[in-house]
Formats: sequence, C-alpha cells, structure tokens
Amino acid sequence: MIDIPAHRDLVDGTWADCTEDLDFDLEDPATGEVTGRALGTAPGRIEAALDAADGNAARWAATPPERRAELLDSAAEALDKRIAEIVALESFATGVPIRQTTPLGTIVSGSFRLAAAQLREGWLHSTRDREDGRAVEVHRLPLGPALCLVPWNAPAPMAAHKVASALAAGCPVLLKVSEYAPYGSQLLAQVLHEVLPPGVFQCLQGGPRTGGRLVEDPRVRAVSFTGGLAGGRSVAAACAAGLRPVQLELGGNNPLVVMPDADTGTAARAATDLLTTLNGQWCRALGRLIVPRERLDEIVEAVGEHLRALRVGPPLEETTDYGPLIHSVHLRRVNEAIAASGGLALPCGTVPEVGNFLAPTLLTGTDLTDEIFGPVAAVVPYDTVDEAVALANATPYGLEGYVVGTDEERSLAVARRVRAGEVKVNGSSVMSLDLFTPRPAWGLSGLGEEGTRETLQFFTNARVVGVEGGFALHGRRP
Repeated sequence: MIDIPAHRDLVDGTWADCTEDLDFDLEDPATGEVTGRALGTAPGRIEAALDAADGNAARWAATPPERRAELLDSAAEALDKRIAEIVALESFATGVPIRQTTPLGTIVSGSFRLAAAQLREGWLHSTRDREDGRAVEVHRLPLGPALCLVPWNAPAPMAAHKVASALAAGCPVLLKVSEYAPYGSQLLAQVLHEVLPPGVFQCLQGGPRTGGRLVEDPRVRAVSFTGGLAGGRSVAAACAAGLRPVQLELGGNNPLVVMPDADTGTAARAATDLLTTLNGQWCRALGRLIVPRERLDEIVEAVGEHLRALRVGPPLEETTDYGPLIHSVHLRRVNEAIAASGGLALPCGTVPEVGNFLAPTLLTGTDLTDEIFGPVAAVVPYDTVDEAVALANATPYGLEGYVVGTDEERSLAVARRVRAGEVKVNGSSVMSLDLFTPRPAWGLSGLGEEGTRETLQFFTNARVVGVEGGFALHGRRP
C-alpha cells in the first residue's frame, strides 16, 4: 500500500493545505475506488504566489549563472534520493506501470543536472567576431516569472524539464501541477523547497480555473504548456493579448507506416509499444496504423497476438506491462470516442472487470481525424507508398511519425516525406532520437519547439551588445 500525500501548495517559501474543492473525486486507477477529493490552491494563495514570483524576479535574474548551476546540481543530488518515491506515486496516480515510470524517473533529476551543465558551458552567452575584428556579444536574459503547466500522464518528468530550464534561464517559476496526478510533482516541489531560495519557486494546485487565472495575469512573462488542444488554444489566446511568449506541446494523431517489405514481427512490436506505452495516454502514441492493403489481415493478427501477450495488472506490480487508464471520466471519454469512430472495434486481450481498464483496441474500416489519447488506433490500408505518405500527412496534427521497413534507406526516404516534428525509423521508444535535437510540432500539435537547448532559450530573450564604430550618413547641410 502506498501513502498518499495530502494536497499542499508552496507559496513564497511556505507550505499550506489546499482548500479549493475541484468538484470531483480522485481514484485509484487499478480499483476505481475513490481515494479522496481533488483539491486546489485557494485564490488568495494564488495571488500571493504571483506576488512572490514577481518580487523575486530581479534577485533571481541577478544571481550569477555559476551560482544557479550550483543550486541546480544540489537539486539533482537531492532528487536522486527521492526518485523511487516519485515514480511510485506517479504509477499509483496515473495507472502507468512502474516498469515505465522508473526509467522516466531519470528525467526528473537529470533535467536539473543537464540545466546546470548548460549554464557552465555558457549556453546563455555567445560572441561573434565581425570582419573589423570587433566582438559582438549575445546575452540571453530571463524574461521574468515563468508559468509551467504540466499534464497528468508523466507529470514529474515534464515538470522537471520545464522548471529546471526556466530556473537556469534566471526566471522565477510558478508550477501548476495536474489536478489528476499531483503527488509526484508535489514531492519534486518539496525537494526544490529545501534547496532553492524562498520565493524563487512556487507550486500550485488546481484545474482549468487555476490555470486560467495564472495565464491571464500580466506578472507572468512566459508560459510553457503541455496538454490538450482545447487547453492549448485557451493558453495561446490569453498570451496573445499581452504578446507574451508561449510554448505549446499539444496532441498528436501519429501515423506508423508499415512498409511493404517490413518484417511482420517488427511491425507488430512497434505498433504494440506505441499503442500501450503509458497505457496509450501520451501525445506521441500510435493513432493510425498505415499498412499495405494485401497485408492488412496479417498485420492486424500479429499486433493482436503481441497485445494479448502483455501482462495486464496493477501499475505498482513489477511484472505489469499494461495498466489502467487514469480515471473513470477519461475511460468514459475514450469509450465514447471508440463508439463515435464509425469503425469496427477489435479489442485485443482481456482486462480486469474492476478498475479503469480498457483492452487495447484496433479500429478497422475507418480513419481517425482527431487524437483519442488512449490505447486505440485506426488501421488504414494503402496500395502504393505514395498513398501511404499521403495518408500519414492527412491530419491537421504533426507531432510524431514512425516508419517500419527492412530496407532502411527506403524507409528513411519515406520518413523524410512525413509532416511531423520527429519521425523515427524502426523504433518505438518514448525517448527522443537524440538528447540535443529539438522537439518541434507541426499544425495542431503545438507552437514553438521544446528540447534541451530550445526550452532553456524559450525562457529568455536576446540582448546584442557591441561597438559599431560607424555612423549613418544623412546628407550635408548647405
């Protein structure tokens, strides 16, 4: 049995119990049992947090990068000792098997260690030499108080990436954690509270009302949001009014193109991984399995065999491959999306009758326009590779794409034609292709780029300084 922490928020260096009723109950995803009421930060505490972030902006910006790096390294060391607790809380709250949350947990402390290294390597300052030998300096300076909004599917790792980058940039941070899975992020906040100066970091709880109030406040100078399309549009609209920078990573209806020469087992393994990682609740999950028409039955059967072989069970058991969806409300939404798809639903495997479990499902005879955000994918046949590419691009989203084929060069050629921020060939990992490549988004999948360098720079603006040594000529007076 896991100890569930009480809902608390951190404002200006002080912890307090959350008192705002969010109008729904939290659940144990594995049993469906109510574990308590969802609670958020009271309005007065939100106002105090905004004041604290604003009041500490100049002081934190003036803290030398070397000192900020020391504090971030200290945070990483302290987090290393709490990772096991964080990942257990994340598994319990989200339903994601601990076999998956454990490797993702390395991102939590790793984000702070990486941000510290970036500061020491001088990523916020560069110099260019002009032809006349004079130096031109480029300083990347903090924008001011930064708001980080994270979803519920992998909350602590995403919070760590955003928060570490903003703190490294010199921005005080307001973190609004997910109302459905607050516990791991709250433990992250406890560690940061022990390391950072008071008032530099605030941790707030709540739902859309809390997020909306924070986004609309002019004291917030930059917003980084990961979540759904509707929420992203609201955040973008609020930031547009004040011309404030916004970073959005939203949904994806991601294609997997199975090439005509693809090995059946490899294609089935990739589809299975992409369909069930994080129990299908991730923005880069499989949405559309695009297969050669003559191999449709063969591929569907192979994917079904792989799915039925998964070990289904409680997320905290080490042997579990696939767990429940986070909440009965989300389970209902996914089932409603399946019913509305117009396709033939092929559930693959059996799941417990209690809890928020859903058998991974393939849909035939239809395509999906929008993301379902669950272990559901449409199977779409094609006759030519050109048609496969057109199908892969026939979506307003463009976050991730996948190609599987025996001829690697031919598969790469197809991958280069897919309209998405990242396209992987013969792989299905939850991690990016490279730690230092950007994580872009096309279309409705987002705005701007995330990444090791990109997120750090997002929280800054550039100041260019140098000696010009010349003047414009405006003509001579007679």
